[in-house]
Amino acid sequence: MIDIRAPLGLPPVPIPPDNPPTAQTIALGRQLFYDPRLSKDNTISCASCHNPNFAFTDHLTIARGIGGLLGVRNTPTLLNAAYSPIQFWDGRAATLEAQSAFPIANPLEMNQPHEVSVSKIGSDPTYKAEFAQAFGPGPVTLGQIQKSLASFERTLLSANSPFDQYQYGGNKQALSPAAIHGLEIFTDPQRGNCAVCHTIDAHYEIFTDGKFHNTGAGINGEGDFTDLGRFGQTKLEADRGEFKTPTLRNVALTAPYMHDGSLKTLKDVVDFYVGGGNSNPDLDKQMKPLKLSAQDRADLVTFLESLNGNMPKNAGPPGKE
Repeated sequence: MIDIRAPLGLPPVPIPPDNPPTAQTIALGRQLFYDPRLSKDNTISCASCHNPNFAFTDHLTIARGIGGLLGVRNTPTLLNAAYSPIQFWDGRAATLEAQSAFPIANPLEMNQPHEVSVSKIGSDPTYKAEFAQAFGPGPVTLGQIQKSLASFERTLLSANSPFDQYQYGGNKQALSPAAIHGLEIFTDPQRGNCAVCHTIDAHYEIFTDGKFHNTGAGINGEGDFTDLGRFGQTKLEADRGEFKTPTLRNVALTAPYMHDGSLKTLKDVVDFYVGGGNSNPDLDKQMKPLKLSAQDRADLVTFLESLNGNMPKNAGPPGKE
């Protein structure tokens, strides 16, 4: 097992007991992540939507898959996804291992049956030898592909941001006065109230509670949700229009925002929350209009920009360090 070291500001990386990362599985996962053979026409890889040059997003309003097909939601970053207790905007996967299989078979994403992907990878002599080295002799399996992808994704860690240097590194010069004021607003329940969902504490410094909330994002002109979010998985009325709280780390690099990519800038996001979101019967109780001046809003954006961290090493296409 290899020790994945978390950078300043992040807690220890949670590792599942049935998939301890090794140098071999991480290297395999990195190869697979950039391999378009996991798609039906050999044109789309995981990195097509989770591009390392765009903080492992795609900068599109809605993700596009094979043949340019339009997906249904905005692509979330994979940076620090290792800490998320549940995956996807609607939480339909409990682990990174489970998550990795969904896009491969999704008709709007890579559109390839799992058995075809396993056959393609397993028939490659180089892959076959590398899988045998990582997992022991025998045929390549979907489970091994999932474990490899997840092991690589657990190395996609980003922190040591100016905020981390200020908050945890003892460097009180790391944030500007505007960013410090923005942090005060962010954490003040009577002003920004941001930290109620984008939590900051000694154990979970990824700026998300990992839970689902209805902010009113995605409501159309008739007052209906265009995407029911978590409700699609649970069928519970209370979950209608709820989506997972995204991390705010590197948020300045991952525009556009919200599950539908409807907000283009951080200023738009701040204004949305200052306005109390979009009213609907199931609006989260924490959503309420805020009294923030133009300067307050600008300083809040400045603070959010201070959450840009160092990018992970050895995370680009194999051979490109």
